[in-house]
Amino acid sequence: MMLSIAENPALSDSIIYEFPLNERIRVFMRLEQLFQQIDHFMTGASVWDSRAVISTLLDVLTLFSRNDLKSETLKELDRHAAVLTRMAHNQDIDQAKLDKVLTKLDKLSKELYAVPGKLGLSLMENELFKSISQRSTIPGGTCSFDLPAFHYWLKLDDHTRRHDLESWLEPFRLVRSAIDILLNFIRTSAAPTEERASGGFFQKSLDHTLPFQLLRVAVKRSQPYFAEISGGKHRFTVRFMIPDTVERPTQCQDDIGFQLTCCLL
Repeated sequence: MMLSIAENPALSDSIIYEFPLNERIRVFMRLEQLFQQIDHFMTGASVWDSRAVISTLLDVLTLFSRNDLKSETLKELDRHAAVLTRMAHNQDIDQAKLDKVLTKLDKLSKELYAVPGKLGLSLMENELFKSISQRSTIPGGTCSFDLPAFHYWLKLDDHTRRHDLESWLEPFRLVRSAIDILLNFIRTSAAPTEERASGGFFQKSLDHTLPFQLLRVAVKRSQPYFAEISGGKHRFTVRFMIPDTVERPTQCQDDIGFQLTCCLL
């Protein structure tokens, strides 16, 4: 497997733009970002940090209510395990490390499979969360006069609020661990190639018989452009756009060098 960005000096001074090539990875990446937001606000002790955690957790619940994430995660864990098992015959593979990874995947799969019912269902049926969710559709709808029970909870000491938040996050722990591992495998499954976008435009076809999961475009921070990726499993395009905080961004006309990773696993 290739080095991650953190371990690859060539990418450390770049901005990475990612584009998922299927719905499963798209949902996984949305959850990854939400859990990272939760991590950030969990370090704070203020009422506003707790509010931010609750607001983000409601987004997590929405994704879980719309998707059978237990089943989707189990399928992806099984797929990765099968791919890695086939690698066992490669003499260049570190067998001890591979066995450790396969054991971890198997443990996660068994623990996740053993969880009864729909993940997060108890939180979805929590009366406090239901009331917050209903009022959250109204701008500013979670004021003290809207939700006195929520106002009371927010005024509890930080230790009590943190304990409640940790218990509410617990049902998602296994899925989060699995998603972190799976996305890391995918991101490090291929080496980046040097490419050039002529007139700020790049297009490439993909072999649809191969399970491409994710596109990654690395652009030097010194470049005054951002990458706009679109497409699907057959073909994709990358346009380099000139940012504008007032008007609509426009495509640059320069030839832009960048690094492309077509993650395949």
